[in-house]
Amino acid sequence: MDTTTLTTLAHDGPAPWLLLFPLVWAAVVVTVVTVLRRTVWRGGRRGPWQNRGAAYGEHSPIAILGRRFASGEIDEEEYWRRLSVLDEQFGRSLRDGAA
Repeated sequence: MDTTTLTTLAHDGPAPWLLLFPLVWAAVVVTVVTVLRRTVWRGGRRGPWQNRGAAYGEHSPIAILGRRFASGEIDEEEYWRRLSVLDEQFGRSLRDGAA
């Protein structure tokens, strides 16, 4: 090969695989933003898997119902009736123990 052939091959332009580099960088940026949004940038929001625990906290409707029953505001029949409604909403079963 002579030098004109080498310079011609070198200046034919980029290979088609060179077009993949912007796609790789876009994938990297999307991945970084997704990871940051799910970890650091939460801003105090909870994911859907963490909201379930809110039903069992001190201020949950089930705990409030238990306190009302303990203080005598409602009778046992009303307690069980309301607890069954709350069980349907929050998915808590009576086998786990009543509030």
